[in-house]
Amino acid sequence: MTCPSQQIVSGPPPRLLAFLEEKGTNISALYYSVQVNQTSMVTKFKRYWQITDVLIKYGFGSAVQKLFPGTYRFRRCKECPIESVTSIYQQMRMAIEELGPTFMKFGQILSTRQDLLPHQLIEELKILQDQTVPLPFSEIKKVISAECPDHENIFTTIEEIPLASASIAQVHRGTLKDGTQVVLKVQRPGIREIIETDILILESFAARLENYYPQYRVYNPPGIVKDFASQVRLELDFIHDGKNADRLRFNMQDLEKIRVPRIFWEYSTRHLLVMEYAQGVRIDHVDAIRGFGVDPHEVADRGFSAYMQQIFEDGFFHGDPHPGNLLVGRDGTITFLDFGIVGIIYPERRFYFIQILIAMIQRDPELMIKAFEHIGITIEESERGLLRDDLYRIMLDAEGATISEYSFEDMSRGLTDTLQKYRIRMPQNLILMLKVILMVLDVGVTLDPGFNFGEKAEPYVRKLARRETLIDQILYRASQSFLEAVDGVIEMPRVINKTLRQLSTGTIKIDILDSDILRLQQSLDRTSDKILIGLIVAGVVVGSSLVITVAEVRIPDFVFYLAALAYVVAIVIGLYTIYHVMFGLKKKKGEF
Repeated sequence: MTCPSQQIVSGPPPRLLAFLEEKGTNISALYYSVQVNQTSMVTKFKRYWQITDVLIKYGFGSAVQKLFPGTYRFRRCKECPIESVTSIYQQMRMAIEELGPTFMKFGQILSTRQDLLPHQLIEELKILQDQTVPLPFSEIKKVISAECPDHENIFTTIEEIPLASASIAQVHRGTLKDGTQVVLKVQRPGIREIIETDILILESFAARLENYYPQYRVYNPPGIVKDFASQVRLELDFIHDGKNADRLRFNMQDLEKIRVPRIFWEYSTRHLLVMEYAQGVRIDHVDAIRGFGVDPHEVADRGFSAYMQQIFEDGFFHGDPHPGNLLVGRDGTITFLDFGIVGIIYPERRFYFIQILIAMIQRDPELMIKAFEHIGITIEESERGLLRDDLYRIMLDAEGATISEYSFEDMSRGLTDTLQKYRIRMPQNLILMLKVILMVLDVGVTLDPGFNFGEKAEPYVRKLARRETLIDQILYRASQSFLEAVDGVIEMPRVINKTLRQLSTGTIKIDILDSDILRLQQSLDRTSDKILIGLIVAGVVVGSSLVITVAEVRIPDFVFYLAALAYVVAIVIGLYTIYHVMFGLKKKKGEF
């Protein structure tokens, strides 16, 4: 007995489809596209106004006016004082919270980008929690019924009060017919449509931000939104979530007292995930762990070793180790939960990530710079010496401190601040790795205040470094280079032939990117818009004049009044356009 996902979509009338099939035209796809686009367009504009109101409410009206000219004057709340706000970063965090699940998820992901954002903003974004107000069980049950129509014959009970409620899903406890305790992760109804609409708006924001604030182009706002969209879409697919769980369980099957819940695939779909129920307490509830008769020090060591294996041996690690996703059972077993975010480190990069960690432990800036270069980070030769000095300085600042005094956190923060200073962008998987290590260390200190990162990590990292020796890396890279060279030689005749054909036919394409050309294009776009408005206004005036001229003998009264109204509206638009053009000319003269 399984739970196939059900999806019912209405379509065009049958007679219309029959007619189109006769003509050989596939208009049904166009029908669906237009229907979806019309709905999304209305939703998008409505959401735009909601976001605008929230941003203005929290003091970002000037940014809204610059990104979307004309919007600010139509909003009701132009000055909305916010009480108990101490900084602009707190305002940003509060605005994100009010903007809903997509923006909260975006903020949570941005909180890992220590290489891009100021430390104060990172600290505010870390406050964002994924615990949201739960939906009524009646709404959740509709999703369960749609995804698993035969659920009444599969589950004897499903508890109405959720164990947890996040922005994307709710978790409810249940029991199978054979008595097995399970949990059901149920996707919130309509959340995909909300997220897709918000992603479109974020993409628009990012493009406009890059256009109107050139100083932020170095951070690549469209790229950040693209990465976020890719990640959140994966999280919306619970099949992906379940496969991540299976992979982690397989990788850690030999570790003692480490557990990943089993997925019941026969009952799971893309919007419903059924897995084993895990008993235990949050890993940061130290008193409860001691109440089980378990030593928190052993739990800290066990969890740290598990993550070190995931990161540096398996290259596939749990990417969200906050205390709510790690449970400790009565026998000290650590259970991992929530597998929507995982990190992947490819084998050829794993060695150099280990080198970066060794450099941080042993205060070796030159080793760190060489490892950076091997993973594709470009460092200008003129800045190499200054960067080495700055890295050594932050390493000395952390020297002699225990992890309880945040030595590794200070070192990581100094590293990301220094790379930001030199506008060096770290790979996303390296950022996620550092974030995971910091979160694991926070948990380690909670369990054992004397937990020392250097003492725990150095022997483990050295063992891994010996296992993945430099000789192995050289041989691997040499074999890859040889294969690429052979492939290039084989492809060369075809590439030369293609180039010669393009030269002979004049189809060579040359891309030119320049800010002056972009400004010229924008100027032409604005000019063509004004010409179009002028033509429309002229057409309305001429047409209305003709209608009014013959109104006495040829047309009904309501047509006369409609033409008169159009005439007046056209005159108003024309006057406004003239004013706008003259005002724009004065403004341009004032700029010179």
